[in-house]
Amino acid sequence: MSEIVGSIGSGRVADQQSSAAIKAQDSSDIRKVAVASAIGNMIEYYDFTLYATATALVFSKTFFPSTDPLVGSLLAFATFFVGYCARPLGGVLFGHFGDRVGRKTALLLTILIMGLGTFLIGFMPTYEQIGVAAPICLIGLRLLQGIGIGGEYGGGMVMTVEHAPVDRRGFFSSLVHVGVPGGFLIPIALLGILSTSMSEADFLSWGWRIPFLVSIVLVGIGIFIRFRISETPAFKRVLKEEGAATVPVVEAVRNYRGNILFGIGAKIAESGLFNIYAVFAITYCKTKLGLPSQTILNGVLVGCALECLTLPFFGALSDRIGHRAVYVGGMVFQVALAFVFFQMLNTGHTGMIWLAIALGLALGHGSVYGAQGAYFSELFPARIRYSGLSLVQQLGPILGGGLSPLVATALLAEYGTPNSVAGYMAVMALLSAACTFGLRPLRAGA
Repeated sequence: MSEIVGSIGSGRVADQQSSAAIKAQDSSDIRKVAVASAIGNMIEYYDFTLYATATALVFSKTFFPSTDPLVGSLLAFATFFVGYCARPLGGVLFGHFGDRVGRKTALLLTILIMGLGTFLIGFMPTYEQIGVAAPICLIGLRLLQGIGIGGEYGGGMVMTVEHAPVDRRGFFSSLVHVGVPGGFLIPIALLGILSTSMSEADFLSWGWRIPFLVSIVLVGIGIFIRFRISETPAFKRVLKEEGAATVPVVEAVRNYRGNILFGIGAKIAESGLFNIYAVFAITYCKTKLGLPSQTILNGVLVGCALECLTLPFFGALSDRIGHRAVYVGGMVFQVALAFVFFQMLNTGHTGMIWLAIALGLALGHGSVYGAQGAYFSELFPARIRYSGLSLVQQLGPILGGGLSPLVATALLAEYGTPNSVAGYMAVMALLSAACTFGLRPLRAGA
């Protein structure tokens, strides 16, 4: 009897040890997937942000010359918008691939397309060299960037959410989002160093090209990392139990139309306000306040660095009090911030400018973005999650991030003061907050 009891006891201990080992392995796997997705996201946003920053600093002069700097900026931001228009195409294309063939395969393709578009921009002749063909070619490469990033986000986020424990999806999905401010940090830092360490003539002639060419190294790193992550358990289960959706995007639109429409509305301010803080503010401080580019670039760097820290905090907070609560709270904060943001910039004081950017990025955007990954992923079942999430994440930014620098620049050109821009920011935040109440997430774990 004692041997039987001892055997049973040993079996229980072995089971407990096995369970602990499985949990430890699962924890290790999700961390690896989250970090890999974050790094991949960072590389993608390095490419996208490099274009955005170069738009404000370089392209308005080299590809869209004009006697009025604000008009040149307006034309350059129009090509910035073109990239956003291409994102839904990438979302639909790679969402279809990801929901039918696998998340991992789609992610390898997105990083190749994005990286190629960015690398080739580094070789682009200027308007002075080939005339109108220069901006036309630039728009073509911008379209490649947009298609790549359109498929990137949904895949990286779905990969992480489907590996994560249900009660920690907010935290782990926020780690993927750390790649966005991280992707902003590197190109802004590089362009800042180059623009201050060489003459303006050299920087506009060839210095700005260096970060675009260096991007090919990051692409190689990203591909290596993505070969090392496994397909998600949820996708494997779908293939085994249900079979892949025939046309995932059609199924998503047919069965989850409300979540798609309200999700797009909820996304507008998140992406739109981010580009006001991190892109338009550069143009505003440079063209209207006459401040050195490095002053505002440093402010964006500080804000992005701080957001890398606040994103996991808000992601974890959303796991505790609810994704919607954190999301709406962040939007309400940004309504209030909109009416003091430009007043802080107008002081011309470096510390006040940095504080304004930090409040916008680390607290305003950080709170919303920290909760968003898990919140939006749970709007769709695993069978069509990549496609559904991609539609929301890529259509929303067209009306938000893609238009906001363009609209803000046009409002500034029309009225001459930033008050109308502040009103535009507040309306965006209120609209997105209202749309969250129309979202109907599925049960946790679906």
